[in-house]
Amino acid sequence: MLILLQAVLGFDNLLYISIESKRVEAGKQAAVRRLGIAVAIVLRLVLLFILMTSIKYLQTSFCSIDWRGWIEGAFNVHSLIVLGGGVFIVYTALKEIIHLLGVEELEGHGDQGKKSFGGALFWIITMNLIFSFDSILSALALTDLFVLMVIAVVVSGGLMIWLADHVAEFLKKNRMMEVLGLFILLIVGIMLLSEGAHLAHLRLFGHVVEPMAKSTFYFVIAVLVLIDIVQARYQKKLLARRNVNSSG
Repeated sequence: MLILLQAVLGFDNLLYISIESKRVEAGKQAAVRRLGIAVAIVLRLVLLFILMTSIKYLQTSFCSIDWRGWIEGAFNVHSLIVLGGGVFIVYTALKEIIHLLGVEELEGHGDQGKKSFGGALFWIITMNLIFSFDSILSALALTDLFVLMVIAVVVSGGLMIWLADHVAEFLKKNRMMEVLGLFILLIVGIMLLSEGAHLAHLRLFGHVVEPMAKSTFYFVIAVLVLIDIVQARYQKKLLARRNVNSSG
């Protein structure tokens, strides 16, 4: 159960890793994915130990804001980490979408926005840890046995290393799916923002900010995938019909 939970919650993480690793030169992309996940597994275990021993300190508010009628909230370490991750992911997704829409960027899309190996590795590890907060906290709700959670983290990490190359290769071969992946990543960022705001007990214009439900998130993802599949098949039919008409 713990392994399944870690794997399901790691989907958005895997998508980010695949997109981020593309910014490194082709020969180093697989290496940055594997090394990033491997280092993140070790740091996840450290994070797991820290959360088990000092979770109450991470969830204790240390900063508050109170602009009556506008915005109210009390921030803790956990909420700031989740909010920061959400902001970065939304920024990354929007930036990549804008690059895809630009004609000049599309012509040299393979070379634009390249990062160093170390830069991509840093962000893969950092975002992996941010994504880990939810999965580890969910695991803590199921059990308090450290050994079981260590096994779940290691096994799910191994699955991510194995799946990362397959996901990246799939996105490379199916460029239209890359657009879908970026919009899914955008939704992930929005979900993190809503979760971070909820953790901070944020109220905007008198209304409490509620977190996006996981069921809503996966429903939206399923709808996006279904739309993409239907649209792709419809475009193939239109193209085939045009070819028949032009040849006739």
